[in-house]
Amino acid sequence: MTTFTPALRAEALKVLTLRSLCGALFAMFAVTTAFSALAGSSGTSDPDFDPLFTALSGVLPGQIAAIAFGALAVSSEYQGHGIRLSLAAVPRRGRWFAAKLVAVAVPVLAVGLLTACAALVAARAGLGAAADGLTTGEQVRGVVGCGIYLTLMALFAAGLTALFRSGMATLSTVIPFILVVAFVIGDAAGGVADFLPDRAGQVALQQTHDGTLGPWTGLAVTALWAAAAVLAGAWRLRHRDA
Repeated sequence: MTTFTPALRAEALKVLTLRSLCGALFAMFAVTTAFSALAGSSGTSDPDFDPLFTALSGVLPGQIAAIAFGALAVSSEYQGHGIRLSLAAVPRRGRWFAAKLVAVAVPVLAVGLLTACAALVAARAGLGAAADGLTTGEQVRGVVGCGIYLTLMALFAAGLTALFRSGMATLSTVIPFILVVAFVIGDAAGGVADFLPDRAGQVALQQTHDGTLGPWTGLAVTALWAAAAVLAGAWRLRHRDA
């Protein structure tokens, strides 16, 4: 642990001092809260209206900022060959990558939980009596699930960026995937779409849900996607010279 702490401190310092990363966290908070507030002020005549998902629906555009955060945190290492300096300071690549992932996960989780609380409060102000059916347990589960979901998507992006060695390649792959595949092709794919990383994790944001996955099993599926990306990134880091 004593050898891991300096590496973690260094990676955390990088995250806190890069304006683009702080901007991504702010964008995640602002976009999610704003879109949730707009959703809460809209009509609730839809027969499939889900007050919890409506209140947290700002996560759909807000997750792009979380993905960008994870991608930028890793891709910044490959600009100007900064990865060589990082690995010179921490020769054990697995230790360095683990520190980088923790430095990504902790701020996204903290800001994600704060964002979910703000989005829920903003949306409930607009929903009024339409949200009275939400229990305390459902709201807590939605807020916690939202924070975990955003964190997993950031780690998913971080792992892919280590694999591709390019933040642009990650963003060009993941963002169209969640915007096109999940919403357009996903409905035509039937039950298979429920196991996509975004669709699975978003079950935790719903008051009621149909299908194979529940709130926590859905997040577990998203976690498996994130773990696969991280392992692939770790393999690429280990088997390629910086």
